Amino acid sequence: MTTAQLDWREPDNGDAVLAVRGACTMQHLPDLLTRIEALRRVPSMLDLSDLDALDSAGALVLLRLLDRPQHYRNATVRIAHARPEHQALIELVAERAGADPLPVQARSSWHNWMVQFGEATSGIAAHAWELAGFFGTVNHCFWSILTGRRKLRMTSVVHHMERTGLDAVPIVSLLCFLVGAVVAFLSATALRDFGASILTVEIVSVSFLREFGVLLSAILVAGRSGSAFTAEIGSMRSREEIDAIQALALDPIELLVIPRLVALLIMLPVLAFIAMLSGIIGGVLVGAMALDISPTMFLVRMQDTTELYYLWLGLLKAPVFAFLIACIGCLEGLKVSGSAESVGRHTTSSVVQSIFLVIVFDALFAVLYMKLDL
Repeated sequence: MTTAQLDWREPDNGDAVLAVRGACTMQHLPDLLTRIEALRRVPSMLDLSDLDALDSAGALVLLRLLDRPQHYRNATVRIAHARPEHQALIELVAERAGADPLPVQARSSWHNWMVQFGEATSGIAAHAWELAGFFGTVNHCFWSILTGRRKLRMTSVVHHMERTGLDAVPIVSLLCFLVGAVVAFLSATALRDFGASILTVEIVSVSFLREFGVLLSAILVAGRSGSAFTAEIGSMRSREEIDAIQALALDPIELLVIPRLVALLIMLPVLAFIAMLSGIIGGVLVGAMALDISPTMFLVRMQDTTELYYLWLGLLKAPVFAFLIACIGCLEGLKVSGSAESVGRHTTSSVVQSIFLVIVFDALFAVLYMKLDL
């Protein structure tokens, strides 16, 4: 089937008729467009009696040859001797291509804001539902391990305990030491005017035992270990290792999620305890150097005024924070679509969600302790 040929015919009435022969289809459009550009005038009519093949692209080119887009429907009457199927196709293309565009309704800024708010709310609700479902899946797998139906891989657990716990001790200790020193300085500055600098001991000890120790540890672990969980599992997803695990009839939750979760459940309370000690040591150092409070006086005052249950109230939060961080990090890793950009996006999302939920649950614990008068 050859490319369409264009031949001029001059009938007796003087109209310029262009006869189209051959095939006028997408495959032959480059040659056809070249021939059309060589025309020096616009035909008044098209003769399609010798046209062998026509598709929608070819029909649109022929209509454009006759008239402007706004008048495609009028151009159909200037086509003669077309086959019935070609005529029907040309009329359909003219109707669709020449249709007036739908008017764009201007939306107010208030309406746009409401649409965006609704979309964001719907996305948050869907994500919360997905996260709740993942919590249930993890708990079911964990219960199967406790009841002996599945196996806990201790080698993997110990490996992740070292990476999430032991390797994080220096940064957690240093940060909490510095924060403890800052809290002591600020407290002493505020209390010096009232002659109550000694109360700095209670502020430092209670704040780190109940709040700062476990909260700072959880935030650091979320940024350090939670992001690592997402990046590791996301890289496995992009390399199709997760698909290979499932093809071997193995459960990725059992192999990848549970060891990381157990390691974090064990190590975050340990890190929180170390953070509490580091913060108190920072307060002791500031008291000895700037407040004339000797380490012995600091410890004696702390023993007299600080209850031991503050320590347990703080450590009680650690397993909850560990569960949130591990589940969010692993879920975001499993959601990676395969590209490096997706790994980075979900890693960022993992850190943001983990820190946000840690702070939210810490506030809920504070309200609960207040209601229980603890």
